[in-house]
Amino acid sequence: MLSILKKEINSFFSSLVAYIVIAVFLIFIGAFTWVFRDTSILYFNYAGLDPLFQFAPLVFLFLIPAITMRSFSEEFQRGTMEFLFTKPLTDFQLIFGKYLANLVLVVIALIPTLIYYYSVYQLGSPKGNLDFGGIMGSYIGLFLLSAAFVAIGMFASTLTKSQVVAFILAVFLCFVMHWVFSFMAKLPMFIGTLDDIINRLGMQYHYDSMSRGLLDTRDIVYFLSIIVFFLYLSFVSLEKRKW
Repeated sequence: MLSILKKEINSFFSSLVAYIVIAVFLIFIGAFTWVFRDTSILYFNYAGLDPLFQFAPLVFLFLIPAITMRSFSEEFQRGTMEFLFTKPLTDFQLIFGKYLANLVLVVIALIPTLIYYYSVYQLGSPKGNLDFGGIMGSYIGLFLLSAAFVAIGMFASTLTKSQVVAFILAVFLCFVMHWVFSFMAKLPMFIGTLDDIINRLGMQYHYDSMSRGLLDTRDIVYFLSIIVFFLYLSFVSLEKRKW
């Protein structure tokens, strides 16, 4: 598994993929957080990082599928998947190694945003007047959301040898899992009956809950369940392709 992890990370940083992903994420998030007047924290009456955590899921909706689309689709396209199957690796080790490599790249993209936290900390009046619990909860929630998106993108990549199709499918599935349930819960037919249950099925409900600084074990278990479920689907998909 470690060999797959190292191979994937080296592959990312030996090409422009990693640098483009990190640059695009920081440019978009930086623009929403500091530049655009309607969302810039410089025009808020309080110190916080709300724009970062509000728009990061939207940016990741497209960015993470762009990272994960090559995970297995490229192997199928190049015909190297059969070679990997002959290696002394289980399917689980192969999937988890690639999963960790993709997740590491996402985490590396998130690390520079800690500069935003330091900047807002300095800008607070008085200095350091921040909701530390809310910001830490938001970071944990964003990490778990990213980890779930990576698992979904990995599964999409096991279904096709076309990276474009894998990207589109991953974007669709991530959008459904994060936003669609919230939209459905607002339909008149569900309001007052099933709206709360439907809302809890989506990632947005649990992400928003953690963004308030409340680390409920139910939210953490929800994200871990999504991750395990889609990694298992990836395993099943690879098994079918192998046979």
